Amino acid sequence: AVRHWKAAGLDLSPLFVLPELAPGTARRQVVAQDHGLAAALDNTLIQLCEGALLDATPVTLDLPIRNVNRTVGTMLGSRVSRAYGAAGLPDDTIDITFRGSAGQSFGAFVPKGMTLRLYGDSNDYLGKGLSGGRLIVRPPEEAPFAAEDNVVAGNVIAYGATSGEIYLRGMVGERFCVRNSGVQAVVEGVGDHACEYMTGGRVVILGRTGRNVAAGMSGGIAYVLDLALHRVNLEMVAVEPLTVEDKHWLREVVARHVEYTGSRVGVGLLADWPRRVGSFSKIMPLDYRRVLAATRRAEQTGQPVDEAVMEAAGA
Repeated sequence: AVRHWKAAGLDLSPLFVLPELAPGTARRQVVAQDHGLAAALDNTLIQLCEGALLDATPVTLDLPIRNVNRTVGTMLGSRVSRAYGAAGLPDDTIDITFRGSAGQSFGAFVPKGMTLRLYGDSNDYLGKGLSGGRLIVRPPEEAPFAAEDNVVAGNVIAYGATSGEIYLRGMVGERFCVRNSGVQAVVEGVGDHACEYMTGGRVVILGRTGRNVAAGMSGGIAYVLDLALHRVNLEMVAVEPLTVEDKHWLREVVARHVEYTGSRVGVGLLADWPRRVGSFSKIMPLDYRRVLAATRRAEQTGQPVDEAVMEAAGA
């Protein structure tokens, strides 16, 4: 590789220069870093969920949470994945209700079989890397405010998530579902750059959006109530009316959102569904639409699906 013509003229010697350091200064790691994992809430969760980890015995818990509790559920989720692999556990095998304010990355990387319910609010990165689990966030029952007019979770929710479900009763911050590649998420309002770089999954927004919706969105579908078209970045997507199948699917999802969160927005929509469903718009990536159409044609004509998809992608 050193004799390759592309390397001709390169001088890499500066990379190997040893900097001058004060006497006694170490050139390598000599002090172990304390990440504070010994005090993590997940250590308690792992103990309380021992039955589920050993033989998939259902576990239901109700615990307080504070904003110093970060990445809650992640260490427990790793134990589930080690024990049961990518398939995870049956839905709701581990069902934990938290009450309070969660720190960053609540439910990050949580696998299938884990349901985390939060009565309160959450900081940024909720559901980061979600891998099949279910996250539900809503204000406490005694909250005096209208959930749909208040922020219930922070920025960059479901970043890089691959599968699972998220139901949020209330508004959230910016970059909702950025790089989402498979999660189904419902929310009642978002900040700027929602669905940015999204490649898969489905998002339902039952409220206002910020600007630059769907920037760089190449896959997945977003359904937005009362969409303000001027807030959508149309470089890679189109806004379409809903199909009959979309309407049936959307009604089921809104009904689940009401079941899990008690959403007043959802209740109002379902009470007048035949009329209100017409207020939804469908944001569809152009490339994704071509791939879906090619897949349908291949299935109808007997053409290999992979071949049809590659042709559509190269079109």
